[in-house]
Amino acid sequence: MTTVVAPLHAPERTVMLGIGCTILAYGLFTCHDTVIKLLTASITVWQIMFFRSLTIVVASLAIGRRRLLERAVATPSKGPLLLRGVVILGAWLCYYNAARELQLAEVTTLYFATPVLVSLLAIPLLGESLRHGRWIPVVLGFVGVIVASGLVELRFAWPMALVLVAACFWAWATIQVRQIALRESTLVQMLYSNGFFVVVCGGVLLWLWQTPSWHQLWLLLAVGGIGGIAQFFMFEGLRRAPASVLAPFQYTSLLWAFVLGWLVWGDWPRPEVFAGAALILASGALAIWIQRRARRLPAALSNPG
Repeated sequence: MTTVVAPLHAPERTVMLGIGCTILAYGLFTCHDTVIKLLTASITVWQIMFFRSLTIVVASLAIGRRRLLERAVATPSKGPLLLRGVVILGAWLCYYNAARELQLAEVTTLYFATPVLVSLLAIPLLGESLRHGRWIPVVLGFVGVIVASGLVELRFAWPMALVLVAACFWAWATIQVRQIALRESTLVQMLYSNGFFVVVCGGVLLWLWQTPSWHQLWLLLAVGGIGGIAQFFMFEGLRRAPASVLAPFQYTSLLWAFVLGWLVWGDWPRPEVFAGAALILASGALAIWIQRRARRLPAALSNPG
């Protein structure tokens, strides 16, 4: 299986395509989380993750077939791919255990430290740079999340520490996607990541299995389908654009959450939520503007006349 990998300094059109893939991915991830929220009332997270990952593995094999299996066996990135599976598993366990003890505003605010950490980790691990003011959209988006959450102060406790650990794991996993994407295809990444979850969650379900109803089964399959498409676009986005450029666009998932919360549960956002959403949108627009300006500046300097 061949794959076209964009260089670190990709053309502006490629970077913009990466941004579009990222926005779409996090919109789909929010839909995916909405279905999971509906399922968690009656089914364990282990079983949800098992069906989700199994659906993605089957779909990946249906698309890639024999070439995908051959590439998965031959890839020199087996170690990093499996390590990423362990990192994501750690993130899920920390996040869901902390969510039982914290308010949604607290969990959301602490979790969205992830884009900031991605931008910082991208400097030593990926050789990326926060020059040309790229750090400003990240900070602006994070301020928007705090405003939208209505969170004034945090009393530090172990659940908050778990969310921060989860945010660190997610940031590390995002960096790993970028590193692996520079030398491996999206389908191979999806096969390894979800295959790892099938094995681990399947082992746990030997003790926790419960037979789902037909309604639950359809929702479980929907989680896998939506999650698989979201993963594909997230990986493709990270193949086309630097992680530090894409980091602010993770905040768009909060906006999707406001819309779906209103449509599904009738939750109407507070005024401060709208103010925070405006800051988040501004951070995304500013990130695009900075990216375009950074691309044009070298050309302008090389052609002063």
